[in-house]
Order: sequence, then structure tokens, then C-alpha cells
Amino acid sequence: MDDLKFGTRNKRGDYAPNARLESAPLFVWPPRPAKLLAWLPHYFLPWNALFFAFGSVIWFYATPAKETLANFDWRWIGYLWLRNSAIVFVLYGLMELRLYIRRAQGNRFKFNGLFPADKKSDVFLFKSQNIDNFVRSFGTGVPIWTAYEVVMLHLWAIGWGPWTTFEANPWALVILGLLIPLIHEAHFFCIHWLIHQGPLYKYVHSVHHNSVNPSPWSSLSMHPVEHLLYWSDILIHLVFPSHPLLVLYHLQLSGTGAVVGHIGFDKVEVGEGAINTQAYSHYLHHKYFEVNYSDGLVPFDRWFGTFHDGSKDGEAQMEKRFAAKRARMNKTQS
Repeated sequence: MDDLKFGTRNKRGDYAPNARLESAPLFVWPPRPAKLLAWLPHYFLPWNALFFAFGSVIWFYATPAKETLANFDWRWIGYLWLRNSAIVFVLYGLMELRLYIRRAQGNRFKFNGLFPADKKSDVFLFKSQNIDNFVRSFGTGVPIWTAYEVVMLHLWAIGWGPWTTFEANPWALVILGLLIPLIHEAHFFCIHWLIHQGPLYKYVHSVHHNSVNPSPWSSLSMHPVEHLLYWSDILIHLVFPSHPLLVLYHLQLSGTGAVVGHIGFDKVEVGEGAINTQAYSHYLHHKYFEVNYSDGLVPFDRWFGTFHDGSKDGEAQMEKRFAAKRARMNKTQS
């Protein structure tokens, strides 16, 4: 497939799609119902539907019985950790194998023309981005993800919290299920902006941003403090009537879903066609650091002036904002 039919590549070999990034037409005025209806399938497909399917399979076939979850026991806790580790290892690993080890589509549609394995850096463990990302993902990422899951499932099993059933409150659960991607986006923007400030960036979030050229293994490569903040949106299920199925969907959205913004390719080739990854917005954040704190489902970045649509105009607006920031800092220091 010829990627230059869909975008351009600069002298360094970096790829950029032709189409500008747009926020979802959910929060616009005046309302645009026709555009909203045309966009609506993209709210579910492919990613949110896939993560809901993962959560459903896990709930029905790979979660211990309620009686088991009611009592803390290292056997079922260890099982959840192994299960989550296997999901990440298989899903992320297959993407990494195909796109970054076998390099099945070369650098077609690849935002950064280089591959992480080809460049060593002292900021990573053993000077390897892949090893560093792998160790952090499985060393603290999956364990903290699992810890949240253990607590939530245990609280459900002992009846602590506003838990309900689909028989008793179907509409409340359906509405919450539909809102989970929006809740995750809002929470992610808030904590993401927070950890870009001062010491939190220097000592915490910079660990993730070491991966300027991200790959699937970069998705959960974070400082433990960031892991704790990242998965804390799951606590919303202790506020509103919920069900463990929605908890597991939410965890899949944030856990396995983290890979979406870190694939590093605009499209993944499948046969004669290609899947649009929707990864460009977050790639621009890794590239420029202070843009696109969220992925555009809710237009927080537009509202707060940190949106970059990938165009030359977006670049100029970003540089103008950076210049104003530097001027303020220089004025403060003088």
C-alpha cells in the first residue's frame, strides 16, 4: 500500500497524514446532528467495541466466582495478575512483533521514520527503550492495574458500594457503559495536565516521555505514581450504580486501550486494506510534549488552547503559544 496517497514524508522519513485532526462532534455549538450521526459508529468501532468484548469475555469466562472474590486470597489475586499480564504480553507483543521486530510494513505510515531498537539512549535501562518499557510495564504497570481490579471486585463481592444488576437497573448501567469512554477521557486530560506541571513532570511523567518515538511497549511504561493516577478513574464505579462487567470494560479501555495512542503508525495494513489506528493525536503529544493532553473525544485541548491538529497552522499556533510562555518565564526571572 502506498502511504503517500494518504500523507507526506519529510526528509527525516517521518510520516504525517494529510487529514487534519478533528475533535468529536459531541460538544459543538450550534449542534451538527448530521455530522454527529455520521461520526457515531466511530465512537464504538473499532476500539471501544473491542475493549467491551474483551471485558465481557473476561467477566463471563476468566473471573473467579463471587464467593471466591469475597475473601482475599493470593491464589485468585495471583491469577488475575497472570491473566492481565498474558493479555498485555499477547496483545502488545503481537503488535510489537509484526510492526517493530519483523517490520512487516516497513516504515509505511510510521510517524517517526526510525525504529526505537536502532537507537540506544542513556535515559533507558540498559540503554534500550524496549527493555526499559517492558520492565516498567510488567514491573509496576500490570501489578497496579491488577491491584485496582482486585479491590473493585472484592468490594462488589462483599456488597460495599452502589452495585446493581442489569435486571434491576438496566438503563442506569447502559448509560454508564456508554459514558465510560467520556469519563476516561475527562479523567485522563485532568491527570495528564497535572503531571506535566513542575516536579510531577520532572520526577514522574518524564519517565513516560523518554519514549519520544513510542511503540506498543511504551503504552504502560510509566512511573508508579503515574500508574496510580492513571487507573484511578476506575473509582467512579464506587460513586454511581455499576456492575463488575463495566469495571472490567473500563479497565480494558485504560489498560489494553493504552496501546492505541502508542502504536506509532497511522494505519496498520491488513491484506489489501488498512485499519486507521487513531494514534496521531497522542503521537503529536509525545513529539511536542505540551499539546493534545487528551485524544479529542472531549475537546478539552481546544477549550484550553493546547490542541494541535497536525497541520502547519497547528504548528504555528503551537509555536506562538510556546513563545508567549518563554516570554512570561523570562519576565518572571528578570
